[in-house]
Amino acid sequence: MISLTDSQKIGMGLTGFGVFFLFFGMILFFDKALLAIGNILFVAGLSFVIGLERTFRFFFQRHKVKATGFFLGGVFVVLIGWPIIGVVLEIYGFFLLFRGFFPVAVGFIRRIPILGSLLNLPGISGLVDKVGESNAMV
Repeated sequence: MISLTDSQKIGMGLTGFGVFFLFFGMILFFDKALLAIGNILFVAGLSFVIGLERTFRFFFQRHKVKATGFFLGGVFVVLIGWPIIGVVLEIYGFFLLFRGFFPVAVGFIRRIPILGSLLNLPGISGLVDKVGESNAMV
């Protein structure tokens, strides 16, 4: 079992609430307030989970400048009141930032009984393998 510190537990809660607010904000036709709250909670939760220094190092690596710009730019655009454009920028930045984790996530999901069998279906398997390979090379 993984033991978490109290700040990591708080961070997991903040990140979970951030994802919930982001999802709920998109369901309610890109509600600006919910998306803004979700963005702030998600970034704050990430900082609590991995620490401020590691969060800063993760976002501001030289090869991730473009991805960080799109992600944080999207957060800023949502905060100033253009939620649809901001969410599109955030999703693109999120994909660029976390694309190295996608092969690991796909491998984990393939071991889950029902989801793994869905990912191994003929059409989906090829697509998932292609996405995993293209992201693993970067």
